[in-house]
Amino acid sequence: MSPPTGALRGGHPALATALDSLEQGLDALREEGRYRHFVELERPAPGAPFVRIADGSGRVVVDWCSNDYLGMSLHPDVVEAASRALAEHGVGSGGTRNIAGSHLLVRELEDELADLHSQEAALVFTSGFIANDASLRALGSLLEGCVILSDERNHASMIDGIRGSRAERAIFRHNDLEHLRELLEALPADQPRIIACESIYSMDGDIAPLREICALAAEHGALTYLDETHAAGAYGHEGAGVAQSVGAAADVTIVQGSLAKGYGTLGGFIAGPASAVDSVRSHASAFIFTTSLPPAIAAAALASVRHLRSSSAERAALWQSVITLREAFAQVGVEPLPSESHIVPVLVPGAERCREVARRLLTEHSIYVQPINYPSVPRGAERLRIAPTPAHAPAHAQALARALATLLP
Repeated sequence: MSPPTGALRGGHPALATALDSLEQGLDALREEGRYRHFVELERPAPGAPFVRIADGSGRVVVDWCSNDYLGMSLHPDVVEAASRALAEHGVGSGGTRNIAGSHLLVRELEDELADLHSQEAALVFTSGFIANDASLRALGSLLEGCVILSDERNHASMIDGIRGSRAERAIFRHNDLEHLRELLEALPADQPRIIACESIYSMDGDIAPLREICALAAEHGALTYLDETHAAGAYGHEGAGVAQSVGAAADVTIVQGSLAKGYGTLGGFIAGPASAVDSVRSHASAFIFTTSLPPAIAAAALASVRHLRSSSAERAALWQSVITLREAFAQVGVEPLPSESHIVPVLVPGAERCREVARRLLTEHSIYVQPINYPSVPRGAERLRIAPTPAHAPAHAQALARALATLLP
């Protein structure tokens, strides 16, 4: 058993100094209003979009910030698939993919994802973050002399992977095609290049110009690495993402996605040419040394992917909820950012103020929205990141709009 913190502080002076330094850092976060407070929840209670606050009060509130965009975590087919796999295969996967953990269900999930994205192969990871970090880290280090051209607003998982690859980096201004072209033209024609971007940038809700980016990549012989995390399952006629919806899927070299948002389960994946996917499989430490997805989760994800390939009802209902919320905001004068996607951000500048508005929404209006602050967004651009789902009724949208109208100037 580890000694209590007090005992540690009473030990060697250097240890006490180190712990004091960490505590001072936490104090600075608290003073800035950026200290992260977790709201503990029980789901479902009694079912989406409701959650129960796990503080013993039994209070049920409306959740407006879940990443379960389509409500697939509660879909009967998904729940049944997980239950069946749990009964048949138990809880754990048995190990890493290399040692006892490469079970049939995860291989079937990879085959389904490769087929969905019309790619030669796919690889499943335990999270979307690890998928990005591991893949970009491996690809950037394996391609000798590689330059990775990265959108300035790419997710931390992509940034970490790019930095870890030690490849040369070139950062282009957000969604700026002319700047990307300038950077590409400044590089030798025979130098390996990867253009890395997201389809939907989840903090602003804007969408990348994918067809134009892919055209630039083709013109200059660059690979494309596309993060479809916030679009997977929710965009395209089969749920393959924004690239599918705009007709650019065939032009993307490697696509990355999450299984934890639109698909409502857990995990992440890449799909692409067999040589690229196998290279990541063979070299990415975060894949090689991580226990594989449990069978029940793989089965649930497989059921979700298959359902959303054949059903557009969930995507249609999502967009109806988005339209309804925007109309409710317009009626009371709440102005969200001009998002192009299903994500509806509302700016509340100032970390402390944003946190206070979120607190009052929860305590006074029984509405849960998590405040977003630095480093997820720049200082002064704090916001409430609102995510409508098919489960939100017009009455829920009107209640949120009225509450924000009373709390925002």
